[in-house]
Amino acid sequence: MVQDIADNVPRTRAAVVLSADGIPRGSTAGLTNQDVRTISAAMAGMQSLSRATAHFAGSSQDRAWIQTVIEFQHGWVFLIGAGQGAYLAAGAEPDVDMEQLSFRMNRLVSRLGSNLTAPPRVTAGDVARAGNDSPAPHEEAGRSVAVLAELDKAVASVPGALHALLLGPDGLPRGASAGVGRDLADTISAAMTGIHAYSRATAPFAGGQQDDEWSQTVIEFQHGWVFLIGTDEGDFLAAAAEHDCDIEEFTAQLIDATSALVSRPVTQGVGTSDA
Repeated sequence: MVQDIADNVPRTRAAVVLSADGIPRGSTAGLTNQDVRTISAAMAGMQSLSRATAHFAGSSQDRAWIQTVIEFQHGWVFLIGAGQGAYLAAGAEPDVDMEQLSFRMNRLVSRLGSNLTAPPRVTAGDVARAGNDSPAPHEEAGRSVAVLAELDKAVASVPGALHALLLGPDGLPRGASAGVGRDLADTISAAMTGIHAYSRATAPFAGGQQDDEWSQTVIEFQHGWVFLIGTDEGDFLAAAAEHDCDIEEFTAQLIDATSALVSRPVTQGVGTSDA
C-alpha cells in the first residue's frame, strides 16, 4: 500500500512510514535498510521540532501541525502525520505534482487508518508537557533582540506576516522584526538549528547526494506558517505568518531585506537598531 505512492505519482522517488520515536514501520522498494533508518530518525526529529515552533506562528487555540515540506534544488521531502504516533514521509523530484502527491499521501493515511497508529513510548507526564498545548515561552520585560528596520519593513509590507528572525551561520539570533523578545528568539533559534540539520540529512531521500542543495523548510500549522530559508551570505531567516499570508511574497521581501543588511554589520545581543 505504501508502494502505491511511488507507483502512481510520477516523479515520486520513495516513501517511508515511521513511528514518532524514529522506528521504521515500512517503506517503498529500492531503499536500503540504512536509508530507511536514516530517514526515519531524521523525520522523527523533524516532526518533534516542527511542532515546537507552533507558538511562533501565533497564539491561536488550534495550533495543530499539518505538514513539513523540505525543498532542495534537486527535489522535495514531505512529512505528514499518519495516525497517533506515526508519520509518513515521501521524497520526490523537483517537478513532481505536489497536489497529486499530497492527495495520495493523505489517501494512504485514510486507507491504513489504525494500522498506522503507534502507541506512544512516553509517560503521561511527558504527554502533559509536550505537544501543541505547550505555552509560549514567557518574555521578560526589557529582554529583546536587536530590531532590524529592514526585517520590520518586510513584515509590515505583506498582509498576514508576523515575525522575521535573522540567524547567523552559528545559529545565534542576530536581529529580528519588532516584537520578538529574547526568550522567543532563543527558543526559535535552537529549534531552527535542529530543523536545518535534519533537513540537510534528508537530501539523499529527495534524490541528491549533496546537502548544500537545501533551499528551505516550510512548516504548516492549522493557524499559520513557519519557515526557514538560507541566504547567500550563510545566514538564515526564520519567519512566521498567518495561514492566509502569501508566503512566496513574504519570502521575496525577506530576501530583499537581507540584501540590504549585507552592506552593514548586524550587532548580536540585546537592544534595538534604528538603521
